[in-house]
Amino acid sequence: MVMAAQRLVVDSAEQQTAAIVNSDNEAAEDLWQQLGPPEQAAASIEAVLEESGDSKTTVPTIRSRSEYSIFGQTQWSLADQARFAAHAACDPSASQTIDLMTRVDDSQQWGIGALSGSAFKGGWGPGTDGDYLVRQFGILTTDNGRVAVAIAAEPVSGTFDDGIRALDVVAEWLADNLGALPSGTCD
Repeated sequence: MVMAAQRLVVDSAEQQTAAIVNSDNEAAEDLWQQLGPPEQAAASIEAVLEESGDSKTTVPTIRSRSEYSIFGQTQWSLADQARFAAHAACDPSASQTIDLMTRVDDSQQWGIGALSGSAFKGGWGPGTDGDYLVRQFGILTTDNGRVAVAIAAEPVSGTFDDGIRALDVVAEWLADNLGALPSGTCD
């Protein structure tokens, strides 16, 4: 959404920063509103996703759960998130977004965020059953270039804290195996 806003919305830098760096839901909602009516906003975000080769992800246009954002209810596969991150890493128009992803608030420096030099964004929230899904996607730096990753957890306990702990375990594995991960450069 931030990349769509950067292309279409004038004077939204403050909301973009708040949405990515602080996970400020109100700022993200403001950006959504600035993209136009729900159909136009969804189409703008889908256009950005399509640039990374993702023609399957559909951004909802109707708020199916009144207490949560429309865009936050998007079903976005981990594979498509990783593909998006890989594309963004080499897209000059995404550089501002990637920069913001390197400055995520200290309170969210778990999972991928605990890895040195990471650019990432996380999302979390309860499903209709009340159990939390905790996810992150981002770009990691290796000795051979960069690698895009996407991770998620739905802990058996259903709690946010256990979701964080699960992502920490996955991120620790990533750190231990960083040199073996397929990576590359934009050249």
